[in-house]
Amino acid sequence: MSMQVHEKRLDILVDVASIKKNKKTIGFVPTMGALHRGHLALVEKALKENDYVIVSIFVNPTQFNNDADLVNYPRTLDSDIELLSGLSKNIIVFAPTPKEIYGDKMLSTKYNFNGLEHEMEGKFRAGHFDGVGTVLKHFFTIVNPDKAYFGEKDFQQLQIVKKLVEIEKMTVQIIGCPIYREENGLALSSRNKRLNTKQLEASPFIYSVLQQVKKDFGTKSAFTLNNWVLGQFKNHDELKLEYFEIAKVSDLKSIKRKQKGTKYRAFIAVFAGEIRLIDNIALN
Repeated sequence: MSMQVHEKRLDILVDVASIKKNKKTIGFVPTMGALHRGHLALVEKALKENDYVIVSIFVNPTQFNNDADLVNYPRTLDSDIELLSGLSKNIIVFAPTPKEIYGDKMLSTKYNFNGLEHEMEGKFRAGHFDGVGTVLKHFFTIVNPDKAYFGEKDFQQLQIVKKLVEIEKMTVQIIGCPIYREENGLALSSRNKRLNTKQLEASPFIYSVLQQVKKDFGTKSAFTLNNWVLGQFKNHDELKLEYFEIAKVSDLKSIKRKQKGTKYRAFIAVFAGEIRLIDNIALN
């Protein structure tokens, strides 16, 4: 049997009802397509933990605050389907149109994520997390998964999705999965496909900076580390720093001073030409 690929909400609802009727579990991996090894790692984990896995492939218009980024976002549906069909026959792909998800009104719900939405990405991408919350509410309602899988590369998004489930009183369990990296340390991202050779060669520098911050975190202040990172990117030929922040894992607020017994992560966003790359690392 070839892998099921659905464009229509109704077709997915029929499959979901049949799976649930047979008392089988559903894992859900939401993606915007242009699949890479990192996505496949999420799908493989979902396959181990559930009877069926639904993978959505949908470039969500409401979470882009930059029209050019939306237009240029890589769309590779045929090769995405081919990649997934090599993994298991228990995968169902849902690749809807925006109209199928939103109807005639492409609007985001305004969410209050307890301030999580105003930190880091929220400062630079107005309305982004409202778009993420809105589309995921739609998908969680349609797919009705037992578990949903998200990569920690978008760590802020992961925390926001957990908050969304709490706000909307949904039963889905949110599973965070480790960042998948190239051998040179570059975090895998669909946007990497847009990097030219020079940018690709330069980009692993982002992770090497994060690793150094982690190494020095025990002995140096957040202020010192912030200044050091700014200096690293100041005159870089290929990479321009948008932000670097050391933040508490619990509320994602930037810190001036470290406190005992608190977990921290370092977050970074960098432009390679017009292409925006994000990454983060656990510090303790």
